[in-house]
Amino acid sequence: MELRASKEFRIRFSEVDSMGVVWHGSYPLYFEDAREAFGARYGLGYMDIFGAGYFAPLVELNFQYKRPLRYGMAPRIDIIYRPCDAAKIVFDYEIHDTADDSLVATGRSVQVFMDKDYNLVWDNPRFYLDWKKQNGLLQ
Repeated sequence: MELRASKEFRIRFSEVDSMGVVWHGSYPLYFEDAREAFGARYGLGYMDIFGAGYFAPLVELNFQYKRPLRYGMAPRIDIIYRPCDAAKIVFDYEIHDTADDSLVATGRSVQVFMDKDYNLVWDNPRFYLDWKKQNGLLQ
């Protein structure tokens, strides 16, 4: 079973450089927006994690550019949850130009769990196992 969410957005002037191309530092913000959309859809938002007594910091974030995003475009970002047995949350991302659905960029993020004393949590927290089961990811 694949869990995914999508979000359309507009490229704002403040996100581009003098060539009208999206500055590389804007991509993590687009990925963050996608994670929030996913969390809202599936009940795995930052406040859900925090309410269960944990933080979920990013420990890995990468992206690959295929084509430039430019001022005025209205792309769509797709976020896909990638199940794993470890105590982490892994997402893949695809940004598409909605004009022709062409692939503009891809990426991946990895988040781990920390308790509220900032200790790394090595085992899947109970709330996360329950979330996986509720979404058909565990037997």
